[in-house]
Amino acid sequence: MTGTGAPRSPEQEHAPDADDTTADTAADEPAQSPAMVRAAKLNAANMARSLLPLMLICLVLVGWAALRQTPDDPVIEVDPASSVRATAESAGYEVLVPTGLPEGYRPTSARTTAGGSAKGAPVTLEVGYLTPEEEYAGFVISDDPSAQPLRRVLDGAEEHGTESIDGRSWTRESTAEGETALVLDTGDATVLVFGSAPDAELTEVAGSLAPYRG
Repeated sequence: MTGTGAPRSPEQEHAPDADDTTADTAADEPAQSPAMVRAAKLNAANMARSLLPLMLICLVLVGWAALRQTPDDPVIEVDPASSVRATAESAGYEVLVPTGLPEGYRPTSARTTAGGSAKGAPVTLEVGYLTPEEEYAGFVISDDPSAQPLRRVLDGAEEHGTESIDGRSWTRESTAEGETALVLDTGDATVLVFGSAPDAELTEVAGSLAPYRG
């Protein structure tokens, strides 16, 4: 007698159908809550919002640098205060620095060896200025006679006597490059004012020296 289907073995009787297994697996997976879905969507937005202030700061800094350096005035000024302070904290001598210079003297460089010097080691401070005449005036103070900023200017220079500037006796010299150099021996350190600036401006820088008071 022919039936409607082949007889099933005992194993087949108890084996789950493929569709039933898939349905059970899907049922076991927890569905994401609306809060989790919303949080996932907000992650990218939160990241963008957190980066926005940083991007704005960068744009402001770039704009500020562009304003300071224009085609008409490419000079970038620096603040020598930190270099002067570091020198005063480490030096074993009284640090004299240009003080109260008239408008038009713009510091364009500042370097000190104080940061890498061992305690008691010589310390050299160097500051460069663009003068009102658009020339260079350099200032150096050091208790190291062989300091490179001093030797770079004074090696090969010729002395031309002394002169009093603001009560201090300076030696006037001509450098190998033909520039004027004013040299002051304080007893503990050597002070140098030099550059392509006219004598009047170099004398003005030398006359402005005063002890650093912090």
